[in-house]
Amino acid sequence: MLLMKKKIEQLQDSSVIPIGTYWQLVRKRFLKHRLALFGLIILVFVTMFSLIGPLFMKITYDEFDLSAIFAPPFSQNHLFGTDELGRDVLVRVMYGGRISLFVGFVSSLITTAIGLLIGLISGYFGGIVDRLLMRFVDVMLSIPLFPILLILTMVFGSGLTNTILVLSVFGWMGVSRLVRGVVLSIRENEYIMAARVLGTSRLKILFKHVLPNAMPITIVSMTLNLSYAILSESSLSYLGLGIQPPTPSWGNMLQRSMNYILSTGHSNTVPWWLVFFPGFMIFITVLSVNFLGDGLRDALDPKFVSEA
Repeated sequence: MLLMKKKIEQLQDSSVIPIGTYWQLVRKRFLKHRLALFGLIILVFVTMFSLIGPLFMKITYDEFDLSAIFAPPFSQNHLFGTDELGRDVLVRVMYGGRISLFVGFVSSLITTAIGLLIGLISGYFGGIVDRLLMRFVDVMLSIPLFPILLILTMVFGSGLTNTILVLSVFGWMGVSRLVRGVVLSIRENEYIMAARVLGTSRLKILFKHVLPNAMPITIVSMTLNLSYAILSESSLSYLGLGIQPPTPSWGNMLQRSMNYILSTGHSNTVPWWLVFFPGFMIFITVLSVNFLGDGLRDALDPKFVSEA
């Protein structure tokens, strides 16, 4: 009996890659992924641009100059030009980045945490618990998402907190399904069965053996949720149901600019910069997050890691 117990413990220890070695292999593979590195650099740059940039500006996002209405870029000391009230577009893009990135990061963290918890419970315990949770997920997935987001923001009001809440409530289902699928395969592995034979408690198995192996897919899902949340916030704000003026976000900057883009206003040219700069920031941010998620998916995949 003692010999069998030792063999089981050896099986348990040899069935997983040591944590230190695993993350070394992950880092090695990630550094070889050029698009992922590019995405990480751009995302860090955009974040620093939004967080630190306003500290070096002498004006705030709500200061206006009626003598410089619709000033084009690189004129009158305005690098990105000005809007219909003479407000500096560069400063507003920086502050808008703070709001859009904050909504994206916070809502993606919340949705990932909810999806991870439900996926772990459903996949590991199975049975009636799994069936009830998955049927609830099916019901949530059957709801047309964007119309519901519009309705909820109209009912409960717009603003930063409500936008995050709405995105979080309806953004966790995909994560839960992915985690559940991974857990269903993990729980049948030999080292999990060995832990059960040794009398290890369910919670200890869940958090010591199952959770670490489910983290790679969870991290990748979080990056995808980040880009989705940024796009959703921008869409809601563009429709006037997200972050409300005078607080700038990339979405409501686009929404306000559409009132003027088809007319020349006080300038001899169409104020294209009002659309270009916030739109470009949304584009490069979402693109960089997608590149980063793609690289993390390859680097964290245990099959690829074991071959590195």
